[in-house]
Amino acid sequence: MLPSYGALALIMVAATAVTPFLNNAATVLVMAPIAATFATGLGYQPEAFLMAMAIGAGSDFLTPIGHQCNTLVMGPGGYRLGDYWLGLPLSILVVLIAVSMLMLVWPM
Repeated sequence: MLPSYGALALIMVAATAVTPFLNNAATVLVMAPIAATFATGLGYQPEAFLMAMAIGAGSDFLTPIGHQCNTLVMGPGGYRLGDYWLGLPLSILVVLIAVSMLMLVWPM
């Protein structure tokens, strides 16, 4: 059995990984049933998992195409695709803080 914090982190990382290929709204539409089914399959309430999925879908700092703001600053800022990998520490920080806060708001 996967601990609740690990399951939340897994859903959040999966949503973050899908976001570069779909926009964030489409990622939420695709991942919401998966997150809810995953939570109920593990015996947890789905609310925290749906919120983790939404936060993960909106937290793409690794590519210029994952979020419209990243795309807007790429040209004027002179950024290249390789520059966005500097968002990895921020992505890790978002996962750690969001999972901790979700565990406080929705105890499992």
